[in-house]
Amino acid sequence: MNQKNHNKGIKRRDFLKTSAAFAGTAMFMGMGTSRLFGAPGLPESSIENVTLNNGVKMPILGFGTYGLNGEVCKDSVADALSLGYRLIDTATVYRNEEFVGAGIKQSGIKREELFITSKVWVDDSGYEKAKIAFETSLKKLGTDYLDLYLIHRPRGDVKGSWKAMEELYKEGKIRAIGVSNFEPHQLDELMADFDVTPAVNQIESHAFFQQNKANAYMKPHKIQMEAWAPLAEGRNGLFTNETLAAIGKKYNKSNAQVSLRWHYQRGIIAIPRSSQNAHRMENLNIFDFELSESEMQTIAPLDLNKTQFPEWS
Repeated sequence: MNQKNHNKGIKRRDFLKTSAAFAGTAMFMGMGTSRLFGAPGLPESSIENVTLNNGVKMPILGFGTYGLNGEVCKDSVADALSLGYRLIDTATVYRNEEFVGAGIKQSGIKREELFITSKVWVDDSGYEKAKIAFETSLKKLGTDYLDLYLIHRPRGDVKGSWKAMEELYKEGKIRAIGVSNFEPHQLDELMADFDVTPAVNQIESHAFFQQNKANAYMKPHKIQMEAWAPLAEGRNGLFTNETLAAIGKKYNKSNAQVSLRWHYQRGIIAIPRSSQNAHRMENLNIFDFELSESEMQTIAPLDLNKTQFPEWS
């Protein structure tokens, strides 16, 4: 994501559930392959990894930082890591990489336990500019490598950027490279000219824009789909949607938790963002229930098959 939110005032939830999720003591099912440890006093949590097309393992649930800045960003990142998140997503255009880096430092979590993503923006596209932008991101984040680096938009000198990223990848400065907001034909063009297939395509996806065709295209190429705005930032009434609420009532879960569980069961990485501690805890508490096939099918008709963020198109 890269534009200011023009839809302010959307509530994160109608209410906060009074379950153990918000006390930070809920146990998570041992479904994952990545054992993550929260801060002292918090339970051990488990977030499953997906294996990218180059063998690198990436958490299937992470923490997004779009729209977070300053001390709020730093504290949010540090808190997210203390709760058990290990995937942290940022971007040059978010203008918060230094605060993300400060939050990582504040958390005290070892670098090798983290999965850090950033993105090269359109203004920095091209071979030389992309290399400079990458080094700038490293400096701001306080790290000497990235786990994932993405081309943020399919604009500008995409091929020049990809060439630079391939070199950085082969030098070991990036563990995996990918793209964001690319359509199938744009992926085809990129793959036709280069050796390295994108490991990830981060695109808008949520109950109202499910991106089934895009996902079906990516799977044979082993390109991992990652959802930005997995909760649609509450647009179109996601947090009060009756279909999601009816499913959630059965499991004592919120609409957000049902939505994130739906992403998880589809094998799609999700990076919800929140500046609120309770919401960060809530978003992690999705591993102690499972949606039935009929419930997954009940969510399918919510798809409007169009963006809920037309200002970002």
